Amino acid sequence: MLQDLPTEAQEPGPSRDAFLLRVIGSPDPYGKQIDGMGAATSSTSKTVILSKSQRPDHDVDYLFGQVSIDKPFVDWSGNCGNLSAAVGPFAVRNGLIDPARIPKNGPATVRIWQANIGKTIIGHVPMLNGEVQELGDFELDGVTFAAAEVQLEFMDPAAESDEQSAGALFPTGKLIDTLKVPGEPELAVTFINAGIPTIFLRAHDLGFTGTELQEDINGQPDRLARLEKLRAHGALQMGLITTIDDAAQRQHTPKIAFVAAPQSYTASSGRFVDAQSIDLLVRAMSMGKLHHAMMGTAAVAIGVAASIPGTLVNEAAGGGPRQAVRFGHPSGTLRVGAEAIETNGQWQVTKALMSRSARRIMEGWVTVP
Repeated sequence: MLQDLPTEAQEPGPSRDAFLLRVIGSPDPYGKQIDGMGAATSSTSKTVILSKSQRPDHDVDYLFGQVSIDKPFVDWSGNCGNLSAAVGPFAVRNGLIDPARIPKNGPATVRIWQANIGKTIIGHVPMLNGEVQELGDFELDGVTFAAAEVQLEFMDPAAESDEQSAGALFPTGKLIDTLKVPGEPELAVTFINAGIPTIFLRAHDLGFTGTELQEDINGQPDRLARLEKLRAHGALQMGLITTIDDAAQRQHTPKIAFVAAPQSYTASSGRFVDAQSIDLLVRAMSMGKLHHAMMGTAAVAIGVAASIPGTLVNEAAGGGPRQAVRFGHPSGTLRVGAEAIETNGQWQVTKALMSRSARRIMEGWVTVP
């Protein structure tokens, strides 16, 4: 909660960043975050600040910070889709929602203002006997145990701020553009601002199959360096940075991902994923590493891009209009939906839909030197 932070950390700036870095245990040259709350992956080096919303028609203001593991900075440039699922349950439990709006049983609707990107997220929090329901049979590949399902609606997910290319869903105005990088052949890309700014490429153009697991890429310094180089130049073409050097301080956005048509593969859990059960393959990088599953915000970008004929994502899924896709990622599969309409040659996305799970792991205090 915002009011629980030390006074000097309640306002944005260096004091807040320094405090959160110390909480998480960064920067850690060993890459382990032993002396902090982080767990040394992009999925677990994260912070969330919540407060009662100051905006009409919203319940809670939600600010997300992606904490670098080995460098002294916090990236505030985007949202986290996975942690979006935790905002509603936390808000219900901690008195941020009008009790009159919380049913004893059934879903409680939580109206979330995502402050990083200036967007609304609607969370549907399952309630049971007046308490947030945590246990359930909803299974999410990449998460070890089943839990209750939290449904999320990302409203009008295309970017609008000047920082994110003047609000264009496709910041260069093209469904497929050309990524130009010194020393590289020209590559077909789809640049999209939806959920989180994302650069999509064809897997085979990169020498990949789309069935890669973490060990196939994260243990290959040359591959990681090449993908980061492509990401940096893509960020420049998207208008997210002004110089290539700026990309080093903006690791959270944009994401870079590669897509392929369905193929059968064995996921990291040992589960066999049949090509017939998915619409396409997607692998995505997060903070310089191949993600073990799929980031929630990147899943929004996948759903939106898949719904629009002519993008690389839609192409990999077989083409044609779509309202939902199931894609294969390193840990298994995920289904995501989006509602897109074309008006006078311009695409608009009203919302993207996705389900996640969230539960309390601990409650208490963190001690900061």
